[in-house]
Amino acid sequence: LFSITNHLNGVIMPKNKISLFSGVMLALSSLIGSGWLFGSGTAAKVAGPAAIISWVIGAAIMILIAFNYVELGTMFPESGGMSRFAQYSHGPLLGFLAAWANWVSLITLIPIEAVACVQYMAGWPWKWANWTASFMHDGAITTKGLLVVYVFMLVFTLINFWSVKVLTRFTSLVGVFKLVIPTLTIVTLIVVGFHPGNFGHSAATFMPNGTRGIFEAVTVSGIILSYDAFQTVINMAGEMVNPHKNIFRGVWISLTITAVIYIALQVAFIGAVDPTTLAKVGWQEINFSSPFADLAILLGLTWLSILLYMDAFVSPFGTGVTFVATSARTLAAMTRNGNIPAWLGRLNRRYMIPRFAMVADLLLAMVLVFFFRDWSKLATVVSVSTFVAYATGPVTAVSLRKMRPNFTRPFNSKALSWVAPLSFVLTSMVIYWAMWPTTVEVIFVVVLGLPIYAYYQVKYDHVPLRTQLKGSLWMLFYLVALSVLSYVGSKGFGGTGLIEYPYDFVVITILSLIVYRWAIASRIDGPDLKEAAKVNEDVVIDEEQEVRPSH
Repeated sequence: LFSITNHLNGVIMPKNKISLFSGVMLALSSLIGSGWLFGSGTAAKVAGPAAIISWVIGAAIMILIAFNYVELGTMFPESGGMSRFAQYSHGPLLGFLAAWANWVSLITLIPIEAVACVQYMAGWPWKWANWTASFMHDGAITTKGLLVVYVFMLVFTLINFWSVKVLTRFTSLVGVFKLVIPTLTIVTLIVVGFHPGNFGHSAATFMPNGTRGIFEAVTVSGIILSYDAFQTVINMAGEMVNPHKNIFRGVWISLTITAVIYIALQVAFIGAVDPTTLAKVGWQEINFSSPFADLAILLGLTWLSILLYMDAFVSPFGTGVTFVATSARTLAAMTRNGNIPAWLGRLNRRYMIPRFAMVADLLLAMVLVFFFRDWSKLATVVSVSTFVAYATGPVTAVSLRKMRPNFTRPFNSKALSWVAPLSFVLTSMVIYWAMWPTTVEVIFVVVLGLPIYAYYQVKYDHVPLRTQLKGSLWMLFYLVALSVLSYVGSKGFGGTGLIEYPYDFVVITILSLIVYRWAIASRIDGPDLKEAAKVNEDVVIDEEQEVRPSH
């Protein structure tokens, strides 16, 4: 796809390729989005000071899940790879379910960042900006605000409409800004208005909703959403310099930086809340429409509030732009599986950009935000749909080791033997923590893709149904079982209370391990592995040369 134009220090440097620095900045531009603007405030309402633990748990879960995808991404350095991996090991039906779930989460991220911009605009405290107040009503976007959301989404798309170079220049600039403002906010709030007593004097005051609140906050407060963007590096693998090294480095560097920033932001937020107000109403009633900007105003830090209102544009803007790129490449990659219209995967001849996919994503994202106009609801949709897709990662990584141990694996760790089942269990937990009925609603959206898949299967008669069910029946059972468990689970997670906390966690763990073993046994050594072999055959572990895909 790209022409080779110059040599630097003996290393082949392709034109329009993404360097490690640009890749990290691209990931940070995605990772540090609306999550930092709203996540700390929402998590504190749910878990109190123990929200700090929620951020640590979220980071640990994402690092373990990323472990599986780093192996897969370095084995198959192709654009939109996360929509292809499951098909290689378990056939087209599982591949479609995983790709569809991941794609649903990605197109949801486009409007969620636009909503974040508009929500902060609606809170502007200046007299000349009174007209923006009508953008929000009772925590939801109004019709007038929705039009502004649509404008932002259109701009996100247009920035991506030209070359990768335009995208990386934009995100590198934005990425630096997005690191500076959160860091400045952390330092300022801790120096000017930090109250250690806010963290509680006992377990009950540190965890006002008990340990349940800690786990609930991971999913419903946007914590998972905030860490989700590590996959930007995986999905852009086909356009990276030296992917066998830089995918691994890009994922770990970006996730580590992000985790440190988010945990420190939560500490600063908890410490900065007025103790008098906290004593009167408690954490559940601490309600800021623009959390950090509102705190800055209360502390008399007008200059910081202005910077935060500016960053409320920049942070979501950078993330929205990046996810237009990621979601378009995911949709384009899905066309190669033959289960959605091929024209969606066509690349612009000059810039090699999947423009048709970008337009389709924009239109569908507009429909999505029309029905879900609340930031926290959109964040939960992202969390659940993403983790339905992530359930296939550990299964695929282990299955491919069993079927094709001879594949070149630049990242090959013995720890996968325990990381894979653990990350599968944690994936189930995150879906459960989203609470009934959100769990079943999002699972229903994921299953909605099946009629489209069935149409293309009947039309082209790709693979016998029996073979497809062999590779995917475990996933269909898994989704139904999680929905049932969410309904009969503990009341704290929205269930009927038939299975009380923490016994619901025990049941989910046992179910997950059984399904995990079933999933590994359901692997299919079929024609899709030949496609995988073609992608993998040109992967060379060599310190002196670039590793590039066969195309």
